[in-house]
Amino acid sequence: MEAQANAAQTAGGDSRLAPKTSRVGKRPIDLPKGVTATINGRKIDIKGPKGQLSRAITDKVELKLDAGKLHVSSAAPGRDGSRLQGLTRALVAAMVKGVAEGYERTLELKGTGYRVELKGTTLNFALGFSHPVTFAVPTGLTATIPADSKGTVLILTGADKELIGQTAATIRGFRPPEPYGGKGVRYRGERVREKAGKAGKGGKK
Repeated sequence: MEAQANAAQTAGGDSRLAPKTSRVGKRPIDLPKGVTATINGRKIDIKGPKGQLSRAITDKVELKLDAGKLHVSSAAPGRDGSRLQGLTRALVAAMVKGVAEGYERTLELKGTGYRVELKGTTLNFALGFSHPVTFAVPTGLTATIPADSKGTVLILTGADKELIGQTAATIRGFRPPEPYGGKGVRYRGERVREKAGKAGKGGKK
């Protein structure tokens, strides 16, 4: 019986190894007006009003440009096919949106004397340390400090979603929000879980 099952599997092929498609990954990516895409071997270049981005594509995924739409397919066996297809589609779609509309991330500084100022392309942070923290704004990103924020709000804009996210995370890491007062650098809209502290447990006796 086992031999017959193995023979049937060999004749019909192992369904576990057959390429699978992703419901999201197989959806075409529309190129908005003003956005162009060029596929050169295993590399894709996308240009738009907000900039230009490039990315190397794995050899297990195929990208095709047809009538202003990008199509992603994968011939990788089993679940890897759908995973790579979905991942690649998400990355390329983020590139298209970035060069067309751009991305933005806002950081807020909470704490007495906490400030940031921009000199050229360098950010200087006062975060309660004995020394200022300096950070060079990466190429491709723009840092803005609203005048009415008095140096407590920093806005990062750019076309590269990954670069904005990594830069914002790095800056937040200089002084993450602490749980006993919320002082530090946080993302706008971030909810920081604060602890009550000793005084909140009934006070001194």
